[in-house]
Amino acid sequence: MGTSVLSLRMDHELLERLRDHAAKRGMSVQDYVVRTLMRSDFDERFQAAVEETERFYGVP
Repeated sequence: MGTSVLSLRMDHELLERLRDHAAKRGMSVQDYVVRTLMRSDFDERFQAAVEETERFYGVP
């Protein structure tokens, strides 16, 4: 799997909040943002799988 670059423009306050959250976890801002996006993507895919399973089994 290759990598790509994503550039974001954000206000100073948001960047500082991200720095604080990342620092609490001993991470860089980049790693923190990527991990957050990956977790969000997993949550969405998991929810879709649950809904599909419920449709398959006819769960209301």
